Amino acid sequence: MPYLLDLLYLLLLVLTAPYWLWQAWSKGKYRSGWGEKLFGRAPVRSGDGICLWFHAVSVGEVNLLAPLLARLAQRHPDWTCVVSTTTVTGMELARRKYPGLTVFYCPLDFSWAVAAAVRRIRPDVLVLAELELWPNLIRAARRGGAAVAVINGRLSEKSYRGYARARWFFARLLRQIDRIAVQDAGYRARFEALGAPAERLVITGSMKYDGAQTDRNNPQSRRLAALAGFADDDAVFLAGSTQAPEEEIALDVFRRLHPRFPRLRLVIVPRHAERFDAVARLLDESGLAWQRRSRLEEEGPRPEARILLVDTIGELGAWWGTAAVAFVGGSMGSRGGQNMIEPAAYGAAVCFGPNTRNFRDIVTSLLEAQAAEVVADGAALHAFVERCLTNPDYAAQLGRNARQLVLGQQGATARTLAILEALVSTG
Repeated sequence: MPYLLDLLYLLLLVLTAPYWLWQAWSKGKYRSGWGEKLFGRAPVRSGDGICLWFHAVSVGEVNLLAPLLARLAQRHPDWTCVVSTTTVTGMELARRKYPGLTVFYCPLDFSWAVAAAVRRIRPDVLVLAELELWPNLIRAARRGGAAVAVINGRLSEKSYRGYARARWFFARLLRQIDRIAVQDAGYRARFEALGAPAERLVITGSMKYDGAQTDRNNPQSRRLAALAGFADDDAVFLAGSTQAPEEEIALDVFRRLHPRFPRLRLVIVPRHAERFDAVARLLDESGLAWQRRSRLEEEGPRPEARILLVDTIGELGAWWGTAAVAFVGGSMGSRGGQNMIEPAAYGAAVCFGPNTRNFRDIVTSLLEAQAAEVVADGAALHAFVERCLTNPDYAAQLGRNARQLVLGQQGATARTLAILEALVSTG
């Protein structure tokens, strides 16, 4: 089976090579880490103590691990934790966020690459964040004597339907995973229907709630607010994790409302770094005064610039803490939404578009608690922001409901930690 998978992977790699080469040449993506990806040249771990290998695909999963890694460091300072990731942005963030840990690119799922990485890392537990079912990696970890766990597991209805077409294959794969910690009962039911043994499934809740900062006066948010020149009476409208055409929609809302609400500020945080320049061109064409976040230290805030483009990676969590009104992007296009827990935790008045399939459970909880609103299009976003500005009591109540919901959901990290400790003790 490993060699058949290798042949399949090689065929896919050859067929898609033009795409990867184009992305590398035109956007600078996928140029680094090929020794680690193709040949498993992960850093060689020294020592023989307990080691947990955490795999986090990209930025979202890297951020997700923060509270769990912090608790592990407190409770088990003698354990070694290493973090692998797949994307360039995930790697950049992981290196900044976890400077004391070994961070590397996860090998592609070729049998020789994953076997080499396992020999170098020698993990006691391979921990896969959310859902990363790579057969050769899981098999290599088990052959190396490691337990395998999925944490914060989720399986959307769309993903389930896709996996179910090859249930015979995925059922066999899921039986090789020692523990699958899922976010809720719906996900548990889908994993079990796909063939995961019921006794290995545990509902822990979502760790994303635990990682959310709830204090608007945290040092990082206050530092950024001061850096941007935000005044106490400014009303910050933040559009975060955006994709086209959400920046244009948010800009139009600001353009229409700012004459009536001169204290309104607009902050735009695109989801992908390669779009920073495109959004900058959009702002140039608007004729409105704006600044780049990357130049604030050098230039200082300009009073006439009421629009800020955040062209840095890894700061969105803290920027949400400056927002009075929050639009969570990726929800008016095809992406399926982005995590809306962070602005909710700060008590912002949160809204998002109708396409949030990747966060159905969180969206359902927010809407049931009257803690957010869905805005179908630009007109609805304009109406929502206008209502928040003209009716501060409405915005404040929406924010209170959101923050209370997040506080009530926290605790998944402690339950996940207990699962990993049990795997280590029985390994």
